[in-house]
Order: sequence, then structure tokens, then C-alpha cells
Amino acid sequence: MTTRVRGLKLSPAILQLHIELADVRPKVWRRILVPETITLLKLHAVIQATFGWSHAHLHEFIGRDGQRYGERDPLYDAPGELASERTRLTTALLGGRTLHYVYDFGDYWDHRIKLEKTYAPDRQVKLPWCIDGAGATPPEDCGGAPGYEDFIAAMADPSNEEHADMAQWIGRDSWDPNAFDTSDVNAWLENIKL
Repeated sequence: MTTRVRGLKLSPAILQLHIELADVRPKVWRRILVPETITLLKLHAVIQATFGWSHAHLHEFIGRDGQRYGERDPLYDAPGELASERTRLTTALLGGRTLHYVYDFGDYWDHRIKLEKTYAPDRQVKLPWCIDGAGATPPEDCGGAPGYEDFIAAMADPSNEEHADMAQWIGRDSWDPNAFDTSDVNAWLENIKL
């Protein structure tokens, strides 16, 4: 946590997270740095930017004890769901190292979040920051992991009967499922204020 020494506010420790999209081949993962004081709602924004999602769907975090955390919505809140805007990542981890983040309950993009390392506070480190990763993020609304597999196959084969429709849908003729660039991700992360 952020601490004070004789009136000086020190930076929080830095958490290194590995976030992997479950059931997707080729693997899609990101390694990011965030402050230990981050709330789950802010982490949601970071994940959206890190994976290039558009925040067009509902989400929730699921702790290792099964506790669910999400945005409060009086029409749809599940009993026992806790507000993500007031819950810190370190609280949701409950002393453990893993947590799940589900985005888009229809496609059910399940992200496994693993706390890999904790670093000492360092004001020189820009947060949030993506330090590594692999794999292109699947297009939203493609049908989850099975739909993404079909999408990759259609985009790889111009003779596939779905190729033209898929290419028109995403606005280009080809798709590289291995494409990833940390500079693109970090450009998106610059817009997030923690």
C-alpha cells in the first residue's frame, strides 16, 4: 500500500501480472505492471486496453474462493456480488496469486490473472505498463473461443465460404493470430489514469 514517511507520500509497490485468455489457440497473453493499490474497476479498464477490447459488454472478476466482483447494477446484480470500484486487487486475491476476469458473458472470454512478482516502489516506472505478450486479441462478438477458431480458419483460407464475410466484418483481408506489439498496447494504456 501507499505509505507516508514524515509527511512524504511514497509510491505503492508494483505488481507484475500475467493475464492469459483461456481456451484460445494460439495463446493470447499479456504481462503488465500495475500499482498494488489498483481497484478491480481500474484493472478492468487496464485489461480492456491491454487486450484491445472495447468495453462493450459486462464483466466480472471471480476470486479463488468463488467471490464475484463487478460493477453495481441494481437491475442485474447477482446476490453476493461485491462492487469492483471499491475492491482492490490485493483484497480480491485473498493472499493467493490467481483471479479470473470474465468479459462478455455471451462469448465468455475468461482471462486467468496470475500475480507473478511484486517490485519495490519506483516513481520512474510508468503505470500501467505492458512489458510482454503474445497473440492477437480475438475480435469481439466472434463467438468466444470456438468462434475465434472458426474465424482464424476462415481468414486463413480465401476459398473458405466465410472468408469474404469475415474480411468485410473486420475491415481487412487478412488476420495474423500471432500479431502483438507492446508499443500499441502501451499507447492504449497511456489513456488510463490510475
